[in-house]
Amino acid sequence: MMKSTRVSFGEQLAELGESIPELVVFDADLGKSTQSLMFGKKFPDRFYEMGIQEQNMIGAAAGMALMGKRPFICSFSTFVTGRFETIRMSIAYSNANVKIVGTHCGVGVGEDGYSQMALEDIATMRSLANMQVLQPADDIETKAMVRYLAQSTQPAFLRLTRQKVETVHSNDYLFEFGKADVLKEGSDAVLFCTGGVVAHSLNAAKQLEQEGSSIRVVNIHTIKPIDVSYIVKATKETGKVITVEDHSIIGGLGGAVAEILSELAPTFLKRIGINDTFGESGSPSDLYEKYQIDETGIIKQVKAFLAM
Repeated sequence: MMKSTRVSFGEQLAELGESIPELVVFDADLGKSTQSLMFGKKFPDRFYEMGIQEQNMIGAAAGMALMGKRPFICSFSTFVTGRFETIRMSIAYSNANVKIVGTHCGVGVGEDGYSQMALEDIATMRSLANMQVLQPADDIETKAMVRYLAQSTQPAFLRLTRQKVETVHSNDYLFEFGKADVLKEGSDAVLFCTGGVVAHSLNAAKQLEQEGSSIRVVNIHTIKPIDVSYIVKATKETGKVITVEDHSIIGGLGGAVAEILSELAPTFLKRIGINDTFGESGSPSDLYEKYQIDETGIIKQVKAFLAM
């Protein structure tokens, strides 16, 4: 099944509103796009449309959180995380129980172009003390993650896709916060991936297996706190590491893994993602192909890396 993780988010949030009366939702003039409007239609007295006032939304939500509410604040990721200084002081420094939801991330945004593409949001959010950073791979994981976040009391950033993504988990999938999710075993290299590229990474690894390369595929849904022990374990077992993400390779998943390996398990590392550019306008599939984060591009880069 193909489904956008922003839609899965909206569906699950609206369902949770029935059992969690403290749940409140804010949006900055993009409720239809972020899918937070699903909650707003069911619970209009707990939904706050703030207009194009992201900083005001952040401050108001932080105030409500400190009074016992459980706010989710929603916008395009590039717009909400772009208010870094306000998030830093009002949410992270205050340790306010606010869940920041950034949709329309990465080049997967497509035709809306580079001004809408959050390619630095993981890097900025994971730099903040007290801030958790999560990114689901599919519909099933998104809903499990939203359920977890609704009960959590820690500030968190949730990164979601505009485009539909392929389902990689079964209905009995158990989301474990902070734990690596092994999708496929392998011994020649380990491929860590997150978000909209997970299905592409898994399909690429399956194709490479038919050609004789055994690639382990691990979904890193919790980027902060990241599963350091498993990353070190998998690195020592395989000897070669690849990261794939629809985000800048500077400071994203690739950066996080590089930091761990440089201290605890030095080895060969290939970071696949967006390399020092703002992206551009085009269809999601064309952009994934251009930046080589589709199945074909991943296969090509992994083959070159293994041949080194």
